[in-house]
Amino acid sequence: MTRGADDAWTLKFLEALESRVRTQPLERLMATWDLSAAGAGRVFGVSRQAVSKWRGSGVPDDRAVALADLGAATDVLERYVRRDRIPAVVRRKAAILGGLSLLDLAEAGRHAEVRRGVATMLDLRRVAP
Repeated sequence: MTRGADDAWTLKFLEALESRVRTQPLERLMATWDLSAAGAGRVFGVSRQAVSKWRGSGVPDDRAVALADLGAATDVLERYVRRDRIPAVVRRKAAILGGLSLLDLAEAGRHAEVRRGVATMLDLRRVAP
């Protein structure tokens, strides 16, 4: 293999790897919260077709903060809630969230509130000894 071919292969490999790394947080969110492409579309305010495109090419920069907030919420949920129960937890209405669910907040575009809500909901200091 020539130097040019090696460089071209390496660049192609790095692009593929970068694309995969960019899509993993979205895939993780969808799997953990049990979201379809249409459900993820509602969370990000886009069509299911846009989400399907993101799954191959990565989430666009204008949605990165929202995905980071939801990823941080998912980190906390995975630490304190059995993974198989997370879909029910994110769909359950909670007084502490104003009678909304975490999914309701996410679908309303209130992604930072989802992150804060999870932290508040799972704050064990609130529980009386």
